Amino acid sequence: MAEERLQKILARAGVASRRKAEELIRQGRIQVDGKTVTELGRKFDPARVWITFDGRPVAEEKPVYILLNKPRGYVTTLSDPQGRPIVTDLLHGVSQRLFPVGRLDLDTEGALLLTNDGQLGNYILHPRFEVNKTYEATVRGVPGLEKLRRLEQGLLIDGRKTWPARARILARKQDRTTIEIIIHEGRKHQVRKMFQAIGHPVLHLRRTAYGRLKLGSLAVGKYRYLSTKDLKKIFSGKIPFTIKNLPA
Repeated sequence: MAEERLQKILARAGVASRRKAEELIRQGRIQVDGKTVTELGRKFDPARVWITFDGRPVAEEKPVYILLNKPRGYVTTLSDPQGRPIVTDLLHGVSQRLFPVGRLDLDTEGALLLTNDGQLGNYILHPRFEVNKTYEATVRGVPGLEKLRRLEQGLLIDGRKTWPARARILARKQDRTTIEIIIHEGRKHQVRKMFQAIGHPVLHLRRTAYGRLKLGSLAVGKYRYLSTKDLKKIFSGKIPFTIKNLPA
């Protein structure tokens, strides 16, 4: 096997996302052949060296990719000091240690990817790869076309302008509207803040798709394993990294 950057090896082994792996290296928590490595960019052949994280051996796992229909009331972290249920509690029968790709708020439900492959998280979360995320937001009131255009053109949130979005009305009632909105950023509470900014606070929020990978008929609280074909739907046909040992 050819030499690769240490953070890439750690991400593929499911230790953490590539960005988090860089933090672990800087913190001196990674050892190669018994010596602590803190310099980013060092390359190694994982077949020829002994890599440990906090003294525990790092072994490459078979990559696992899961799509979960997250219910309300679950946090998208691996632990919670308040004792609230976490999304991995729903992965009955999954033995690998997986982490969520990005987050959904406690009260937001819908599509959530979980994996042990840090590369996937890196490519989905980085804005330059422009992976679309589709949401259905039920908001208070009935926004007019001018307000929808503000969403589409980008608006100022926390001192930064959002990237242009796509928005269309799915259903209207007297006091509320359901809107489909597509963005490729992943700022904290972004969709809720966007609707708050145009004067229509979110009453219910659900993510329905990553790229062209849709929830479909997947029931709330259930999950399914993803194939190479599924991952291609996320990235518009071409996966930007190498995947091994995964069904087509």
